Amino acid sequence: MSKVDEFRALHVRRGPGEPLMLPGPWDAASARVFVAAGFPALATPSAGVAASLGYEDGATPADEMFAAVARITRAVDVPVSADVEGGYGLAPKELVERLLEAGAVGCNLEDSDDGGVLKDRHAHAEYLAEVRSAAADRLFVNARVDVFLHGDGDPERAIERAASYVAAGADCVYPIMAPPAVLPLLRSGIQGPLNALARLDGDGPSPAALGELGATRITFGPGFQRRALAALGEIARGLRV
Repeated sequence: MSKVDEFRALHVRRGPGEPLMLPGPWDAASARVFVAAGFPALATPSAGVAASLGYEDGATPADEMFAAVARITRAVDVPVSADVEGGYGLAPKELVERLLEAGAVGCNLEDSDDGGVLKDRHAHAEYLAEVRSAAADRLFVNARVDVFLHGDGDPERAIERAASYVAAGADCVYPIMAPPAVLPLLRSGIQGPLNALARLDGDGPSPAALGELGATRITFGPGFQRRALAALGEIARGLRV
């Protein structure tokens, strides 16, 4: 079984309360830590990678992001999906080629622009369809829905956008920052795997609870990287006492 087939299989037949958890490595060392802990696949967070490279979230040059992803995929044997933000303005064919060259089995694509404005739903669906056509079955496409992050937070609008992206060939949809209370509604209106964001600060439901509410898979954004930096800060400050 290829890595992308393995990754795709991890998303199906998930029981309630047993979502696929995909921690987010920001470099090769953190990726190896997650694999050693037993996680079957990983999903890079663009914000975490950006911070590790000295950039603000959304400011990482495409070449550096793909190079970082390649370092991570070379370091581990499990499937790795890559957050490539809005696609860096690349044509679908080039985006797919660069993801495959970096060793990724999937990608996360946002439906808002750098200014935090939602893209036209139909235009973005067309872009996703072209990515799917170029990738065929070689990539697992996770379509991020930014209605709760940059839009008006209307669940019905999120469902409408998600439906367009699934029809365009997206394998999974990710209504980032959706309040846990609306996950059952989103689950009832969205076909296929549903990605939810879990927090590591205890402010919100556990991954298992998000699964009970309807999430198929859980990602953590830059949460692990920020917790690691906080721990490093504590150690450093302890040495100054």
